[in-house]
Parts: sequence; C-alpha cells; structure tokens
Amino acid sequence: MDTDAQISERDRSPDPEPGPEQRSRSSRFPWLTGGGPWRRTGLLAAACVTSVLLLSAFVVQPFLIPSTSMENTLKVGDRVLVNKLAYRFGDTPRRGDVVVFDGTGSFADEYPPENPVTSLLRSAASAIGLAEPAETDYVKRVVGVGGDRVTCCDKRGRIKVNGQAVDEDYLYPGDAPSRVPFDVVVPEGKLWVMGDHRSASRDSRDRLGAPGGGFVPVEKVIGRADWIGWPLNRVRSLHRPDAFAQVPEHGGAPASGRRHG
Repeated sequence: MDTDAQISERDRSPDPEPGPEQRSRSSRFPWLTGGGPWRRTGLLAAACVTSVLLLSAFVVQPFLIPSTSMENTLKVGDRVLVNKLAYRFGDTPRRGDVVVFDGTGSFADEYPPENPVTSLLRSAASAIGLAEPAETDYVKRVVGVGGDRVTCCDKRGRIKVNGQAVDEDYLYPGDAPSRVPFDVVVPEGKLWVMGDHRSASRDSRDRLGAPGGGFVPVEKVIGRADWIGWPLNRVRSLHRPDAFAQVPEHGGAPASGRRHG
C-alpha cells in the first residue's frame, strides 16, 4: 500500500470554510478596523465628540461665565453645568433659580448673521465650555414669575415680591438690591430676572422702557444652572435660596421652599 501517496492526496484537499463563530467579529466591520491605528483613533475621537455634543444639546451644557454680573455666586471663568431637562417635563422656572436664557427680543436685538464656518466653530466650542456663549445668551437669577408684582424698594431698601420683602443674602457684598426704583407686574409666561451683582448687572431693570419691558419669555430659557463644574476649587452645586420661601403666590400661600442640588 502506498501510504505516502494517500497522505499526499489528502493534503491537497481544501480546508473547510470557517463557520460564523470562527470568523473575527471585527472582520464584519472593515471600515472600523481598516486604515490602521490613525483611522481608528480618528473614528473614536469623532464618536466621542458626537456624544459630547449630543449630551450638550439635549441634557447638560457647560456654560462659560463671561462677566461679573452674577458675582459672587458665579465668577468670570466659571463653567456652570446647565440642566436642560429641568423644565422639560412640566416644571417651570421658580423664584431664586439661576437660569441661562436666549435674550433675543427681550435683552438683545437681533444680531447680523455670522460667517457659517465661524458660527459653527464658535457654537461647538461654547457647547463644551471652551468659548464664551453667544452674545444673546445670558445667565441671571429669577426674581419674579408670571403674575408676580415686583417692586423696589421698601424702607430698608429691599425688593418686595407680592408685598413680601425679600432678604437677598446672595447679593454681592456692599450692593444695594437696586438703585433703580421700579414697580412691575410680570405677565403670565414671562420672568423678571436680575443679576446677583446688581451694580454690575444689565438685567430686566435696564429694559423697562424697551419693547418687552425686560420680561423674559419662559420658552427662551435654555436651562437651569445646577452646578459649578470648573475650576476645581469652585466645584459645588447651586440651590434655590430660602429668600423667596415666604413669598405668597399672588396673595395666597407662601411659595415652595429650598431646592437642594
């Protein structure tokens, strides 16, 4: 028997086709593994950037504080994390909340359109807190909501909301609650907002004689500033202060109390 011939004949037979379980999973996605490590790194970076931008667009957005108008609560260079879901499920801004809003039509006039490329780059950078926000975006504290009567000031210089004087312990040291007298009733669906550094803040008071009267539409609120995320020595949560806890709801019971972040 020619054993060597038989072995040689068997060796010429083709190898069996590997089953699905034997194939590398990555071979099913050649676009993911092809092109070497640089391509894979680029794809991973693109996926990370896309995830961050989606998170920023719909859930939490970093917001770079560009001015002194909210000192000492917020300082220039702070990155606050804006909760975009805070008012998405039936809740509305409340007195004492620190909110970020689009001031177009209430605080700012329409700006001429930017170069599309410049606008895209600026928007992407501001979405992750690396650049200043749009010139029409503002951060202020809600002092009055729809139906409230907000006046300045009582004999001790305090702002009153629905007849209740408010002790604003978050104001910048040495600042008066307001040096501008006013007496307004906030329309439904609008907000009266002010900075914590009253002497350095352009807020609802500055737009009293302008169209819109300085009131911010609730639908223009981007979200609620719930945390300071940067720098590390400033990391903390922001909460609704007790200052408005005794303010009556349009002549009724006092408002709801403190929100802890």
